[in-house]
Amino acid sequence: MFFRISARKKAEKLGISGYVKNMEDKTVKIEAEGEEENLKNFLDWCRKGPLMAKVSRLDHEESEDIKGYKGFEIEYKTTD
Repeated sequence: MFFRISARKKAEKLGISGYVKNMEDKTVKIEAEGEEENLKNFLDWCRKGPLMAKVSRLDHEESEDIKGYKGFEIEYKTTD
């Protein structure tokens, strides 16, 4: 849970909207929208995560599909 809370705080600081959630396979999924430079900074943060986190792999893809998220939320549903 600490990764998700830290991701939300970092996203809010950078003006990024979207969500973060744990998946059934123990991975974390993030969808994020924002300014390109802020997204780059957020992605760099995600590669390391918060203090004491262990990030073993980061996969990402870019999309032109804007969903218009309002704020950055922690979702508790574990399926996609």
